[in-house]
Order: sequence, then structure tokens, then C-alpha cells
Amino acid sequence: MKIVIAGAGEMGSHLARMLSGNGHDITIIDADQKLLAEVGSLADVLTVEGDSTTFAVLRRAAVRRCDLFIAVNHEETDNIVAATLAKRLGAKKSIARIDNNEYLEPDNKELFIDMGIDYLFYPEKVAAREVINLLGHTSTTEYVDFSSGKLSLAVFRLEPASPLVGEALSGFGEGQEALSYRTVAITRGGETIIPRLGERYLEGDVIYVIARQDAVHDVMELSGRSNIDVRNMMILGGSRIGIRIATELQDEINIKLVDYNAEKAYRLAETLDKTLIINEDGRNTEAMMEEGLSNMDAFVAVTGRSETNILAAMLAKRMGVKKVIAEVENLNYINLAESIGIDTIINKKLVTASNIFRFTMSTDVQAIKCLTGSDAEVLEFIVKPNSPATKAPIKDLGLPEDAIIGGIVRGDKVFIAVDNTQISAYDRVVLFAMPASVGKVGYYFN
Repeated sequence: MKIVIAGAGEMGSHLARMLSGNGHDITIIDADQKLLAEVGSLADVLTVEGDSTTFAVLRRAAVRRCDLFIAVNHEETDNIVAATLAKRLGAKKSIARIDNNEYLEPDNKELFIDMGIDYLFYPEKVAAREVINLLGHTSTTEYVDFSSGKLSLAVFRLEPASPLVGEALSGFGEGQEALSYRTVAITRGGETIIPRLGERYLEGDVIYVIARQDAVHDVMELSGRSNIDVRNMMILGGSRIGIRIATELQDEINIKLVDYNAEKAYRLAETLDKTLIINEDGRNTEAMMEEGLSNMDAFVAVTGRSETNILAAMLAKRMGVKKVIAEVENLNYINLAESIGIDTIINKKLVTASNIFRFTMSTDVQAIKCLTGSDAEVLEFIVKPNSPATKAPIKDLGLPEDAIIGGIVRGDKVFIAVDNTQISAYDRVVLFAMPASVGKVGYYFN
């Protein structure tokens, strides 16, 4: 595909690197020459210097020939204007990053579609939804529903107490009875492994499990950790993510929200009437202890600084908080944050990549999730009639080595996929794949 990205900031440069690595033809626009030089040194992209809200610059970037236009400038209004103009100039699909939840209301979305914008995405809202989802599944580090919850992906680290440690992975036998869950990937020592026959679980493995709805509770118990009932929570950072989490949960649980900016703290106190707002520096150990950090069931660090979030999360973990979540926007820090025991990492770039990636697939992709602790992606396809996937059992399809099918939804029936499973037309298939194979697997279902 020919893709034009407006905005060479952190999000734009991440998308440029990711999409150019998948073989797409990328052009990136920005008024900042230095940012363009940085992106150009990291990825195989064309750069256009200038304002993406002007016709002249959009024409120089050849948007009239582009398949996908992505506006991720820092300013929301710039994104809306750029995406609208790009569509009018001939871009086949045009999408824009926004920072206003009001725009996503059904009646308002229609207005943007009429303007020519195919899709609006609000990374902070999706990130907040992920945090809220995880607080309901506290023994996991990531949790994603597919096919309206009929299949779920749970990600967790194997503690010493886990009954799986030392056991062989299932799903490779010929006459095997029906499974209710299956491990589709393991992260071990910073490397992602797509399991094959004979693979065994080791203590400390981070495992990615596809499970039927009725087996999710059993899968959670396999981690060796118990689920926590969250009653008291502390949020560090009055960011958009922090505010959304507090807004959605303040009626159900006791929330303390800490922000070092006094003016912002006063504003938050007026809008979040059931949340206790505290004006304090989250890096101040004594102050955090005085505010009852050690009594919290969960701690969520979502300030604008990755370093602050990591340090505060480490302190919370040391104080005995059972569920600790940190927003880490610097991708280089993610492995560090996970290695020091932070339960879950939230990253807006990966959230955005998941939203945008499906627009680059030629097949009917219902959902795609870029995982935080792994290079891999999880995709949900609808199988077309007479596609290659319907011609033979899974073991004979010739799928790439670094791709594995986890589960299949057929009407009201749900199957965990094994080697001899036969796929049918219109099945929903959940597949786990490494980046090199993401572009190839669509062929099997198209």
C-alpha cells in the first residue's frame, strides 16, 4: 500500500517504522525538519517538509494516489483538517487521531464521515479501557476479548506455584480430546517463541493463552497468582487516561488521584466529585506512604513521563500493592519495566498501531492487537468461502512457522484449534503471528 502519515512525532515515527517494515510505501509529512531527519534515518520512508493542512504540501506528498492517509499531528484540529483535505484530494481511506471523546458519539461520528474521514481514533480512551479491563482480571498482564467475548486472550507470567511449570504444551496430538484453552506463544528471556511439539513451560515464562469463555477462570488460576478484588485504587497523573479511568470507576471503587500540579488538581476536584484528589509529587516516597499507598489493591501510573511512572510503580510494588500498571511510552523502557516486576505496561503507540494496522490488511480483519511484551500480533479473521484455509486441516495448510491458529468461532460453537481442526467458510479465526508473517497470513482466509 501507499501510505501517507501526517506528523513525525513519537506516534508518527513509530507507525512509519512499523509499516515500512511490513513492505508498505511510506511518505511522512511534518513542518519540523529535525523530526523528519530522525524518522528518515530509522525507516525507509520518503519525507515531505511542510504543513499537512495545506493543499500544496498534501499534493507534494501525492495523497491523491495514496491508499491510506493517517493524521497523527500533535494538534487534533490539524488532524481533522488534514484528513478531510486528503480525502477530498483522492486518498482512498483517511483516518485521524483525536483527543475529544465527544467526537466519538454516534451522531457526531456521522458528521466526520460526511466530511470524508473514515475513522477517528482516541488512543487515551482505548488505553483507559484496557486498564479498566485488566483491573477485572488482575492475575493477567494483558487481556483481550475476541468475537464478543466468546474467545479471550489472557497473558500472564508463570509463578513458581503454577501447576504448568515443567509440563508439556498441548494441542499437537492427533486424537486429542477437545481443548478449552491453548498456549499460542511464550516470551522467554526477551524472545517470543511460537510453540511446537515437545515445548515445555518454565518458571518465569510469560505465556499467551487463547481460551473459551467458560475456561477463562480456570486459565487465570494456572498463573500461580490469585485474582484480586480491587476496592481501593490510587492513580498517579491527572492525564486524559487517568481522568477517564477515574470517571468510569469512581462509582464502584474508592479512588485517590495524585497530581503534582496544584491548578490541575483543583480543576479535577471539580469534575471528579467521587474521587479524592491529592496535590502531591508521586516520586515523594514519604508523601505517598502518608496517602496510604501500602493499603491500595491497585496502583496505576499514567503521568506524561515514562521514568516517573516506572519509579512510582516500583515503589508501589515494594509497598505490597498487588496490581501495578504503568504507562510507558518510551518503547526502549518496556523490557526494563517488565523485568523489575511491574505487572502491566500500557503504551499508546501500540494501542494506536493495533487500531491502524487492520486498515493495511487486504483480508477481512475484524480485530488486531499489537502486544506490549512481545513483537507478535493477534488477529481475528472472517474466513471467505473457498479460501485456502477451508481446503485442508490446519496441520496441512502450510502456515508460516511463526504463526499459529488459537481458536475458531462458528456461530454459537467455539473451538480451540489443534493440528487436525478443519476450518469452514464464515468461521471467525483468532491467529497469533510474528511481524514477518502478518502480511502473509491473510492469504489463507481470503
